[in-house]
Amino acid sequence: MKQITFLFTLVFIVFTTFAGPSESNSKTEKEAGIQFHQGNWEKALQKAEKEGKPIFLDISASWCGPCKMLKSRTFPNKKVGAFYNKNFVNVAVDGEKGEGLKLARKFKIRGYPTLIYLNSEGKVIAQTAGYRNPEQFIDIGKQVINR
Repeated sequence: MKQITFLFTLVFIVFTTFAGPSESNSKTEKEAGIQFHQGNWEKALQKAEKEGKPIFLDISASWCGPCKMLKSRTFPNKKVGAFYNKNFVNVAVDGEKGEGLKLARKFKIRGYPTLIYLNSEGKVIAQTAGYRNPEQFIDIGKQVINR
């Protein structure tokens, strides 16, 4: 009897340890939030011009606490995703690597996260920095598109 209980417990532990969220659930959650453009900056500008949308540019750093909070609490939010995906071409870069480093220099970034809103020609409309909760983040976006 002890062996059966031990075996059952072992199987349960192994199953719960290695069974993560299903692929469809994690994909659905991911799709609910902001969908970031996967191409380079030039392609993002072209997409914004073609679609007639402004650009939302998130410049962050891997070590930045408020950046991590935005990525885990605000960007995945369903309402944030619906609003930003409809109204902006969304771009996220690491300000300390590759093209992100060039953009951080171009826009003279002094701290992370920096949230920049640009027209489709790449001219800054608005800029702010720091963590914003989903409601505050949507309010900023509304102010930008209502200018």
